[in-house]
Amino acid sequence: MELILWTISVILVAAGILALFRHRILWGVVLIVGGLLVGPGGVNAIS
Repeated sequence: MELILWTISVILVAAGILALFRHRILWGVVLIVGGLLVGPGGVNAIS
């Protein structure tokens, strides 16, 4: 399960970075923050 969450996190952050390069600032920030929350150090690590 941890591997799946980590993979989703990487995809979200990568999509967020690509969105930033396309000048979609808000969408990019939302994706990056979502990826950090899902990732190994995010919300799931607490519970």
